[in-house]
Amino acid sequence: MFLTCEGTFGIVPATMDYNGEARPGDFHAGYQEIEGINLGYLQINGTQMFALAQVLSDLFKDIPRTTISKKMETLKIKSRRCDLKELRTLKAINSVPTRAVKCSLISKADLEALCPSCKSLSPRR
Repeated sequence: MFLTCEGTFGIVPATMDYNGEARPGDFHAGYQEIEGINLGYLQINGTQMFALAQVLSDLFKDIPRTTISKKMETLKIKSRRCDLKELRTLKAINSVPTRAVKCSLISKADLEALCPSCKSLSPRR
């Protein structure tokens, strides 16, 4: 079950171009409770994106990663690599470990498709 966003962490300062307008690709960070777990997200170009590492370690902690990967392939879910600015923001909101050097992101829509598919694999809480 997906719940509404409980609030945002803050807005990442926009990068301005020479005429004073914000460039595309700016984002902000926040938290959303999903399945009773608070996950950090980045709002990028209008899409909520979650750190796949946090999703795997917190939301699907009892399911092998290979099983999740196979489910993602079956559902045609693609993740995307985050850039350095996004990675630093995810570290600041404790969504990925500070030692992380790279991170993949998954959209909220894809996560909503993945959750029911993996819920049946997880032992009862």
